[in-house]
Amino acid sequence: INAATTISALWLSEQFDLTLTYFFITGIAGVNPNVATISGVSFARYAVQVGLQYEVDPRELPANFSSGYFPLGTSASDAYPVNIYGTEVFELNDALRKEVVQYAKTAMLNDSDAAVAYRANYPQEAARSPPSVIECDVATADAWFSGKILSDAFSNTTRTWTNGTGIYCATAQEDNATLEALVRGAIASKVDYSRVILMRTFSDFDQPYAADQALFNLRYADQGALFPSITNIYLAGIKVVQGILSRWDSKFKNGIKPTNYIGDMFGSLGGNIKPDFGPGEAVYTGFRRRNIPPSPGQRVPTARTSMTDK
Repeated sequence: INAATTISALWLSEQFDLTLTYFFITGIAGVNPNVATISGVSFARYAVQVGLQYEVDPRELPANFSSGYFPLGTSASDAYPVNIYGTEVFELNDALRKEVVQYAKTAMLNDSDAAVAYRANYPQEAARSPPSVIECDVATADAWFSGKILSDAFSNTTRTWTNGTGIYCATAQEDNATLEALVRGAIASKVDYSRVILMRTFSDFDQPYAADQALFNLRYADQGALFPSITNIYLAGIKVVQGILSRWDSKFKNGIKPTNYIGDMFGSLGGNIKPDFGPGEAVYTGFRRRNIPPSPGQRVPTARTSMTDK
């Protein structure tokens, strides 16, 4: 809520012209040890709101359910959601991501002796490796979670909702709210959504290395990566900022043209590239969604994107 209202207030202000602005979203995160390790850095193509599902206490579930989460309008964890809000998945400019990742990779990342020792407990090669800059995706939820069951469930959600493309590695709370606000800003021609970058640094593993230790992992384990992850926001982030500024006239002023779809699940931003995730055009017939009424001079959305509550 705070993230969405803050970003909305920013682009709604008449004091700023943000049409050429690059939005660099970053923060610390939990990390999936099957994909990456603590103190590392990730850049996302997808942000998936994995918390936007049904939830039943696992102790009251049938034996054939792998977790207490399953998509709205369904009765199975591996199904695609039937009831769609439009904020389930956001896709970012992958060409921009690949460009700035090269800058971030020139950074010498911070680490700690405690983090080195802690990651050695994990059997996964990705978890035991030194911290690096990688490309993988963000799962957002209001609740802080811990444990292999939830991590595996949200990894499956990310993969399913992005039609097999997304790779869950980072936890977050704010990212889908921020991106929804920016999509609305783009609809109002106040910002350029193709200029959004999403980076997360890893302060802790999202699951323990030993069974039945999810609570210890969440609340008590000293993983040694909190301060390195905070430091790496600057160390990797400044390389991105310097790369953009030094190439402003030659590359970034006019923007990096997306080669993939960008936007939300409803295709609200239009464009020639159709969404590469979502249930397909037929499902949208009759769907309605909250949106911003057009202001004077604003591009009027198409019938598909001009959705208001029934």
